Amino acid sequence: MTLPQQLTPGTWTLDMSHSEIGFSVRHAGISKVRGRFTDAQAEARVGESLAESTVHATVATASFDSGDANRDAHVRGEDFFDVEKFPEMTFRGTAIEGDGEEYTLTGDLTIKGVTKPVELEVEFTGVAVDPFGATRAGFSAEAEISRKEFGLTWNAALEAGGLLVSDKVKINLEAALVKQG
Repeated sequence: MTLPQQLTPGTWTLDMSHSEIGFSVRHAGISKVRGRFTDAQAEARVGESLAESTVHATVATASFDSGDANRDAHVRGEDFFDVEKFPEMTFRGTAIEGDGEEYTLTGDLTIKGVTKPVELEVEFTGVAVDPFGATRAGFSAEAEISRKEFGLTWNAALEAGGLLVSDKVKINLEAALVKQG
């Protein structure tokens, strides 16, 4: 369980313009709605080992975007994220395990004031120096959560049976981090 060789110790911050925090949820039992959050900050403090490394992220709930203005307004409202009362959701890493390119990042995810442990399956995609001299590291990550566990319980019954919005939400991250200093 070691750090990737190219990932040097120090502080790495999220470059949101080259990252995506996405999700998908089944709608009406037949299709998936996808979307993203467009405003987030994250910092990884890479130590000499995985045990000495930390990750913390904050996402602005008002930046929810599914491509449909009416749905986005509903999801930002009291039935779901209640962005006026809960403007942020956070993730604080508690453990990192793995080797090479595959890792499991365990942490505490807080949505609407409810904190639950979540495991992200992380793929380290490499390090590169861009034409401007910045050192960048790439990661892909996935997790699945129960929205009900976080107090996101609104739903509507379908005439044919079942519910409008599934409980399971898949989170997909594409993250570019930039080494500071």
